[in-house]
Amino acid sequence: MNILVVNGPNLNFLGRREPEVYGKQSYHDLVNFLLAYGEMKKIDIEVYQSNSEGEIIDIIQNNYHRFDALVINPAAYTHYSYAIYDCIKSIPIPAVEVHLSNINEREDFRKISVTGKVCVATFLGKGFNSYIDAFKYLQKEE
Repeated sequence: MNILVVNGPNLNFLGRREPEVYGKQSYHDLVNFLLAYGEMKKIDIEVYQSNSEGEIIDIIQNNYHRFDALVINPAAYTHYSYAIYDCIKSIPIPAVEVHLSNINEREDFRKISVTGKVCVATFLGKGFNSYIDAFKYLQKEE
């Protein structure tokens, strides 16, 4: 299985940004964690991050054809990006939304997921393991 992982704005600041919410591990730690899991489970994973909505769309549009699935953490774009919503809706591979924190237990505006409406599943609130849950879901594992 080949999985495209796309991370949105401010995830590059993991470990610095609100460690009480997002943890003390860095973005580099996240990428290494995902790639190590992929290697262990024989999943080819490519990871991208951008703070730009248009660049996230370009990454998905320019790469989806090489992958079996998309795992996306749209970050703040989750709550209002109809452009990313349209992008995900237009690709013929399943997309799974992930969040490090439980957006349903945070500020009211974070409880709305525009992008999640076009994803086959959402995993949240488990830190880095939210991604692992997404991978397992896509591989149909328990």
